[in-house]
Amino acid sequence: MNDGLLYKAQVRWLFHAHIKIKIPVFCDESLFDELFAVLEDVDKHYNSYSEGSFFDLINKNAGQFVEVDDETISLLRQLIYFSDLFDGEYDITVMPLVRLWGFYKDEEPRLPLKEEIKATKKRVNYKTIEIEGSKVRIAEGQEIITGSFMKSYAVDKLVQKMRKEGITDAIINAGGSTIKTLNNNIHPFWIVNVQNSLKKDDSLFKLEVSNACFSTSAQTKTFVEIGGKKYGHIINPLTGYPSENKQIGIISTNCFVGDIISTGLYNQTLDGFTEKMKLLSTQFDVSGFLMDKNNSIRFSDGFEKYIVQ
Repeated sequence: MNDGLLYKAQVRWLFHAHIKIKIPVFCDESLFDELFAVLEDVDKHYNSYSEGSFFDLINKNAGQFVEVDDETISLLRQLIYFSDLFDGEYDITVMPLVRLWGFYKDEEPRLPLKEEIKATKKRVNYKTIEIEGSKVRIAEGQEIITGSFMKSYAVDKLVQKMRKEGITDAIINAGGSTIKTLNNNIHPFWIVNVQNSLKKDDSLFKLEVSNACFSTSAQTKTFVEIGGKKYGHIINPLTGYPSENKQIGIISTNCFVGDIISTGLYNQTLDGFTEKMKLLSTQFDVSGFLMDKNNSIRFSDGFEKYIVQ
């Protein structure tokens, strides 16, 4: 829905994704540089994939304390809280398992042995993250991965900047996995198309989203193929194996929260998803859906009200 309203947009490559910002046409063109600068700052200082970032330094000095800033400490405390909330099914130290399954490797992926999975799981434990004042230490052999939250965290900061600049009507599409809308009385919502991860050019449904974030994860886009079978990148830290679920989508008021929940609940059964969402909705303004390995879809309470088609 735009009722003839005019917008301008720019796309830039950040966080290994195309980030598209669309704002009203009357906004000054130079504003794009200021908006993308917010994302670039987060990418440079906090993305674990960025050379010299705080998380990169923590990883490279595993086993030793590293001096970090207040923002890194705040982020880690929030992430540990969510890991507790998900009983360890969400764990930012899962990277050794991700690498074991052949992601971020040049050689041909192979099926890990049970013994390898068991041994690698011992290095995956968020509870061994130590915070002492302004210093952080992870255990030797551990590695933090920020992919499940950093892009969305940056989008939340971008929205703060937009509101400060007086922008009340905009949409941010961060690689398709995080879509944040800003709305006002003239333009009360945006329509978000939820693609079916199993069929190209097919959509599951369209959502009416107003001043909210839609976070989605799917195993069909990022995977390794071993012996003709595809294994997705979202790995259960407790079992050491990739989830067999197909797709998840979460609507939330906060992108950071929504993105973490979409990862934390990816390993759930349909019934487990329903129960966990009930618990989470007592703390956060969230609703969503899960498509399991059998292509069955389950909606949480309150999600269907967003569906328009």
